[in-house]
Order: sequence, then C-alpha cells, then structure tokens
Amino acid sequence: MKTIAIIPARGNSKRLPNKNLLLLGGIPLLAHSILFAQRNLSIIDEIYVTTDNAAIKEVALQYGARVIDRPDSLSGDFEPTISCVQHALDGISEAVESVVLLQPSSPLRPEKLLQEAFQSYHSSDADSLFTVTRNHQKLGKIENNCFEPYNYTIGQRSQDLETLYYENGLLYVTKANLIREGIIVSENSIPYEVNHIFATVDIDTQDDFDYAAFLYQKLITHNS
Repeated sequence: MKTIAIIPARGNSKRLPNKNLLLLGGIPLLAHSILFAQRNLSIIDEIYVTTDNAAIKEVALQYGARVIDRPDSLSGDFEPTISCVQHALDGISEAVESVVLLQPSSPLRPEKLLQEAFQSYHSSDADSLFTVTRNHQKLGKIENNCFEPYNYTIGQRSQDLETLYYENGLLYVTKANLIREGIIVSENSIPYEVNHIFATVDIDTQDDFDYAAFLYQKLITHNS
C-alpha cells in the first residue's frame, strides 16, 4: 500500500493571477511543493498534481510529478479542496494507504517537517494529521461597533494569553479511505505543532508573495 502526495493547483486564481506559476527564488510556486515531496521519497511513493490548467500541467511534468486533469466543475472559486483530492484519488489505480496533501500556497516548509510529522502520525492511532502553529495575538470580535476581547482581558500581558493554535496549511496526512468519504481532517486527527516562521506563509495576495520571497532570500538563498 502506497503513500502518495497530492498537490492541488488550479489555474484560475483571482486575487493573485497565475499564482501557481509565479517564480519564487527562480522556481515556479507549484514546484516548491513538488521538490519538497521529492526530498521525502523514503515516505512518498508517487507525487501527483491535480490541475485544470495546461501551463501548470507542463510545469508539473517538467519537475517530475504525475498529472491528473481536473474537470472545470471542480475548479471553481468556491469548490472545496477535498473535491479535487477525491477526484485525483479516484483516478489512481494503485492501492493507496495514505495521502500527503501539500498546498502550493505554502511553499516554504522546514526541511525535516514531513519525516517528523509522519513519524508522529504512524506512532499514534490517528487516521489523519494536520499542522498547527501557536497564536500569540490578542484576538477579539467587533459587535455593535464595540471590540470584545476573545482570548484575553484588557491589560493582560501577551505572555499570559490562553494557549491557542491555528491551522497553518503546511501539510496534511490522511488515510485514503477517509479522503474517499470526503474527509481530510477527521475527528480522530492529531495536530502537529510547527512553530517556525515558514508557517506564517500562506500565499493569496501579492503582499503574501512578497513576504515569501523575502523569507526565501533571507533564510534559504542566503544560507545555501
């Protein structure tokens, strides 16, 4: 039974046109996730990109991934990720045990992230895993034009905040049978904590991309 990586990369990005093809450090955004998977072939048996776009398909093939053509019906702005992942899995003939979901919008990942997260996943009885990061912000809601603190009281020190986490999107690991049921994060899932600056990158806008480019230049290019 195989463990495969699925990378969803549609072509119709509204807020940042052609997002998955933009060059980050001279490499197409999509390719960063492919290369990350390729550095983890002790875990990942095959790498698939699901896309509706010919240019993205060409890049995926150029970087050594297999491509699953995604229908237009699963490529809309409001279509959930699980739909295209399900479609991709249905198109794979090999027996698959686990799926590693890598989103191109999170191109920067700690080098040993998958090895360590996968070990945590395998040593547990969970059927899915997702990465989280601790939140250090003072959050609140605005009701009737008034700010209502959510995770703190006014005047409380930041270091004394209630410990909260956010789903950072760096990677997901899920049993294939759950994907077929339309589930990525199950009730029997474990969070894997990643407190690394790369976890703050989630590219949807030009500012997000510029921030990722800054980190790439500072922490990868500079140290290579």
